[in-house]
Amino acid sequence: MNTEERYAGKLVTAEEAISRIHKSANVWLHHAVMEPKALVRALVRERERFERLRVFHMVRLGGVDITEPGYEPYFIDNPLFSGANSRAALAEGRADFTPCFFYEVPGLIRSGRTPCDAALVQVGPPDAHGYCSLGASVDYAVQMIRSASLVIAQVNRNAPRTLGDCFVHISEFDHIVEADEELYEITPPAIGDTEKAIGSNCADLIEDGDTLQLGIGGIPDAVMLFLEHKKDLGIHSEMISDGTLALFEKGVINNSMKSENRGKMTVTFLMGTKRLYEFAHDNPAVDMRPVDYVNHPAAIMRQYKPAAVNSAIEVDLQGQVVAEAMGLRQFSGTGGQVDFVRGCAMADGGKAIIAMPSVTVKKDGTMLSKIVPFLTQGAPVTTSRTDVDYVVTEQGVCALKGKSLRRRAEALISVAHPAFRDELLFEFKKRFI
Repeated sequence: MNTEERYAGKLVTAEEAISRIHKSANVWLHHAVMEPKALVRALVRERERFERLRVFHMVRLGGVDITEPGYEPYFIDNPLFSGANSRAALAEGRADFTPCFFYEVPGLIRSGRTPCDAALVQVGPPDAHGYCSLGASVDYAVQMIRSASLVIAQVNRNAPRTLGDCFVHISEFDHIVEADEELYEITPPAIGDTEKAIGSNCADLIEDGDTLQLGIGGIPDAVMLFLEHKKDLGIHSEMISDGTLALFEKGVINNSMKSENRGKMTVTFLMGTKRLYEFAHDNPAVDMRPVDYVNHPAAIMRQYKPAAVNSAIEVDLQGQVVAEAMGLRQFSGTGGQVDFVRGCAMADGGKAIIAMPSVTVKKDGTMLSKIVPFLTQGAPVTTSRTDVDYVVTEQGVCALKGKSLRRRAEALISVAHPAFRDELLFEFKKRFI
């Protein structure tokens, strides 16, 4: 049987494919912009087939949601990284949350600790040999496919054909649903004066030849603005967004100094605009690999001078970083922050930067300090005080590694917003003087 015949034999409608899922199965969704929209829509339409079907995922961008109030008899939403779709359901007790390090996710699936009975993935069309690219998100998709007893693939001609360790053969799919749809896009954020000041401070820590990990948002994009005078930068990052492209096109990012995968940007997923996906299409400079390689601290430490920039919700005077929750309210997840903080710490010349505005401004204009004497009650520590390296705000840079509790508190107060320094000093004196 040739590739075309084998492919045709697996074609079904979305409803037919979804009907094959056991009513109480553990289902995993392909990550972020590669979420298979047609399959999720069918899952919701066919919801009355299911009895508390557990749906695992990390970032979800979908507008069609399994977390609608009243869907509890049919679905249990179980994110490992909460996004806007899941926050209300988590806060109201209608969903579960599983904390984890990003690099561990394939291992959790493989071991059955977070079981995968059915995998819903999205891929590009097969090549002449029957191989499909996993497109803009590789991370844990390969392990989903290998572990699940039922694999349903949405084949989408708009998915980029990325290269690297990111191909699966159609023989690994039980059912194929054809549906051509645009991928989710993330518009580049506005960069204000605060983000520019933080970006400039972070850029001062980055040296020629460093291998970068940068996420998405105003601060990572602002960092990019101040790196144009650097040379020979590399990328080994869980993701890249549109902000990376300008530096790559100017030759600032050329990956020439990397210890592994030299000459290539190594990432596990993409999240940005169509321009980013078109750039990555059939581009050997973009090396897509599973997250248990990309984010593994041992792989990060082998890179030449890794430098990671991540964010935080609050940091206390000991240097404990909360990056995923507001008290008991789950906002995001651990993600890859600790993976890269620890990988950078183990590397020669590595740097891990926690970058954030010094204040949060509420809708009514009220300011709240992000450097606090005590963490909000119930908030989980994402990066421990022992792990934290640099903390950067628009007010400056402080290095915490090797500092005593007294000295690190003084350093953190120096990068807090001036409006809150007296309050922080008061708490400092109560504790240390």
